[in-house]
Amino acid sequence: MSKRRAVLLLRERFRPCFLAHRGDRPTSIHRLQAASPRCSSVETSSSSSRASPRPQFLAMEVVRSIFSCFSSPRSHGLWSSGASDKNKAMVEQLQRYGVIKSTKVAEVMETIDRGLFVPPGGSPYFDSPMAIGYNATISAPHMHAACLELLEDHLQAGMRALDVGSGTGYLTACFALMVGPGGRAVGVEHIPELVASSTENIKKSSAAPQLNDGSLSIHIADGREGWPELAPYDCIHVGAAAPQIPEALIEQLKPGGRMVIPVGTIFQELKVVDKKQDGGVSIRDETSVRYVPLTSKDAQLHSN
Repeated sequence: MSKRRAVLLLRERFRPCFLAHRGDRPTSIHRLQAASPRCSSVETSSSSSRASPRPQFLAMEVVRSIFSCFSSPRSHGLWSSGASDKNKAMVEQLQRYGVIKSTKVAEVMETIDRGLFVPPGGSPYFDSPMAIGYNATISAPHMHAACLELLEDHLQAGMRALDVGSGTGYLTACFALMVGPGGRAVGVEHIPELVASSTENIKKSSAAPQLNDGSLSIHIADGREGWPELAPYDCIHVGAAAPQIPEALIEQLKPGGRMVIPVGTIFQELKVVDKKQDGGVSIRDETSVRYVPLTSKDAQLHSN
């Protein structure tokens, strides 16, 4: 049996599982698991309930696992077969599986081509994190989409957004389009080489005009300290897992603002931090994830 035929049969077999729990609770994010035996620096999402994974997660893992038996190590996998290696098709696939619900998020992800932000030789439209050098990764498309969905109300025109661990600059560029030239999108990255390459990536993208007019900027700094010069921020995204939420980032969050941050070491949760008008914060767990650690530059460069 051909690889394509096998995948089509499997997708039809498990289609009821994919759809079984759509809409069961408005705040849940139904996303695909990106884990694979071929991914060592894995950043994946799973059901919010550890004890009872939802059927669509189990079904998708079966599809991915069986498909991997047909694939060579350099194969793009399920999502990149046929037309799915195009940026627009990637976004449509995320919409089809319920990861992207917002029209604005879909438009921004279509406009900012992920292919410009993944190093040569990578598979930019495959739903998996990709190594970008210096023991860092660019998050999987479904995680970028999920974070944009969570932050959309705090990425309105004229607002300020901080991207901690901006890496190749992809999500910072998305933020820039969402807040517009009247807002500010700020990326913070402690690896100078990544700051330089991310700036070049953005210059090739649809966010280039905002880089030129200064409403988008990337800075070399320790992300755990944020970027106080342009605080407070309506939203903060952290792209690496902290052992605990850095106090500096809470301080730089504007009252009424929201931060999305993975927290934990062995076990990690994507936490949503909402700052109240009186300065208090509420924190909830969104889903289980796996990110690279938020740490010092030296520790990152010398990690195994």
